[in-house]
Amino acid sequence: MHFPIDPTAPDPIIRRDFLKKLSAASAAAWMSGEPQLVRGKEIQHPEAKADACILLWLAGGMAAPETFDPKRYAPFEVGMSVDSVLSTFPSIPTSVDGLTICQGMENIAKIMDRGTLIRSAVQPDLGSILHSRHQYHWHTGYVPPQTVACPHLGSWMARVLGPKNPVMPPFINIGQRLEGVGEKEELKAFTTAGFFGSEYGPMNLPFPEEAAKSVQPPEGMTAERFANRDKLYRKLVDQSPHRDYASDYQQASLLRSMDNAYRLLGSKERRAFDLNEEPAEVRAKYDTSRFGRGCLLARRLVENGARFVEVTTEYVPFLHFDTHAEGHSTVARLHSEIDRPIAQLILDLEERGLLDRTLVIIASEFSRDAMIEGKPGSTANDQATHKVDSITEMKHYGLHRHFTGGTSVAMFGGGVKKGFVYGKTADERPLVAVENPVTVMDLHATIMTAMGVSPKTEFMIEGRPFYVTQDGKGVPVTEVFG
Repeated sequence: MHFPIDPTAPDPIIRRDFLKKLSAASAAAWMSGEPQLVRGKEIQHPEAKADACILLWLAGGMAAPETFDPKRYAPFEVGMSVDSVLSTFPSIPTSVDGLTICQGMENIAKIMDRGTLIRSAVQPDLGSILHSRHQYHWHTGYVPPQTVACPHLGSWMARVLGPKNPVMPPFINIGQRLEGVGEKEELKAFTTAGFFGSEYGPMNLPFPEEAAKSVQPPEGMTAERFANRDKLYRKLVDQSPHRDYASDYQQASLLRSMDNAYRLLGSKERRAFDLNEEPAEVRAKYDTSRFGRGCLLARRLVENGARFVEVTTEYVPFLHFDTHAEGHSTVARLHSEIDRPIAQLILDLEERGLLDRTLVIIASEFSRDAMIEGKPGSTANDQATHKVDSITEMKHYGLHRHFTGGTSVAMFGGGVKKGFVYGKTADERPLVAVENPVTVMDLHATIMTAMGVSPKTEFMIEGRPFYVTQDGKGVPVTEVFG
């Protein structure tokens, strides 16, 4: 089977235009004044079922038929037909009667009785089926580009709910490098607080094992010198010649974010960032990968009052879940990296009495298929267009095309039902959602409802309304709550 050199790369003109518009939106956010929460309609917020949220982001396009939604299994054979490949892993039983997931996820199988599995999440094609566009859409709820910089889901929680612990950053992002990797500008576009301001943006920790260094002065620097450096930096920001290009609100928000960071450095909570504080036997349970260590760090941060934590397998083109070749062997490796840490995180939260009030979400930007790009009838600009009839090498065995017609989202804690399955995809190709499809907008409404935030929450920015779900129309899937 032949793959194009870059099956996901958009047309260079499209990419330039996309980035230009994103940059304009970011600049507009820096110039914008304080967003005003609209209270005139007396929005009725739901009773919160969770106080904290952990998003486990399997970046790159997790193929549901190779993880949470196994289909007919076809083992590798030289010359096998491409259209015979639905799942490249056999199914295994779980702790829920009648529910199976894919081989390689044996630890997750044991904890499925603690949560809800949505098997009918769907995504639009957005004109082009690109990781950058779909990740932006999933994390903000809005299709890029927008005329304003849209806040990340974690920033909405930070702004509307405030910090759970005033010392801890309310939004922490673990595992994603924003420098030195492909599509870094696209990633930066949605990994922000947008128009809410710097104080509601993420604390980025690309390497969880180095997180402790981020909350202590540089090695060898005295406390006095560090305090003087902080004062000089504040003066530099406050008197910057570029000040005229930022609104007073955005400038004040940046200074408040510096206050928050400085306060964290002198707090006892900073020890939560040090994985070495955990016993060796506990660290070993999570030490499968950078993602695994990120799961342990997320648990420690939530224990100490973080409001929203995202842990990602990291999106880098053609790595991890972005399986355009070597699909089966890559996913087998990824199973071994995510299986034990995810299960251990759920068990640890449960043991500590935190799971009921912590919403844990496992999600990805879309699913994958071996044949269909997007979904049947798609008019999007598809990227992987080459098709062959048979698989002749092991490296071609696996699901590689971007598929938006149906995927899985797992949720634990936060008031969701235990051992519950919602929605269904077809058993034969095309594997589209055939029961209870859940859009990104309604999934966000469900998440926000669990956190005690109305999907109709509205802010005025630049004289226009902006909602936590697009136009305030998100409808929570109430069936998933116990």
